[in-house]
Amino acid sequence: MKRVGIFGSTGRVGQRLIENLKDDKELKLTVLHAIEDFSIAIDKDIIVTDNVKTLLENCDVVIEFSLPNGTEELLKAMKDTPTALVSGTTGLSNHQLNMMKDTANSMPILHATNMSMGVAVLNKLVEQTSSILRDFDIEIVEQHHRYKKDAPSGTALTLGEYAAKGRDLNLDNVRISGRNGDIGERSKDEIAVMAIRGGDVVGRHTVGFYNDGEFLELNHTATSRDTFVKGAIRAAKWITTKDSGIYQITDCLGL
Repeated sequence: MKRVGIFGSTGRVGQRLIENLKDDKELKLTVLHAIEDFSIAIDKDIIVTDNVKTLLENCDVVIEFSLPNGTEELLKAMKDTPTALVSGTTGLSNHQLNMMKDTANSMPILHATNMSMGVAVLNKLVEQTSSILRDFDIEIVEQHHRYKKDAPSGTALTLGEYAAKGRDLNLDNVRISGRNGDIGERSKDEIAVMAIRGGDVVGRHTVGFYNDGEFLELNHTATSRDTFVKGAIRAAKWITTKDSGIYQITDCLGL
């Protein structure tokens, strides 16, 4: 049985991870990294620490849903204490993503902006549809709860990357995230990624392909954070069997 540590354990997803791991037959939760108090009961045999090194020394794989600066702190510590990692943190900078790739030279790391199986399939569908419907305009809209800090969501940006890939484009060169005023006509290659925030929406992503006389919309809606939790647990079981390197959720699912 593999030992699991959670980084970002007091967050919404972190606490759902704790609950979902209680009865798992292949993984045992052994250590939690926390800098805040828990709102749920923690088994007395689980180590609770605010020291990253202690976290890494007491598990075989870390699952983390935190903030970009937390991920950076974790990656720095992993240089001295290599441990398999499943990261679901979004909003990482290019510097932090490069740090992750560099760290993966000495340990297996799976990073996904969304751990959902449905979103993994959606990514592939978006790439294929983008390639086939080349004359269609692409617009991506994501909706999340009021507490989400980064925008657009990592999932929406990943969907944009797959859409751009389908047309041999670089998303950074064609993406816009807002329109205001007299901006002129929409350009052919433009891919819009828009964000909506409000209420307690777990996550909703729509990728629309629009043409004269018709349009097609591909949509994914998450109704529970357990969707991401179950995907992360599946990924943790998978990543512990892999060699050093950087992996995606599509690798875990064989897509």
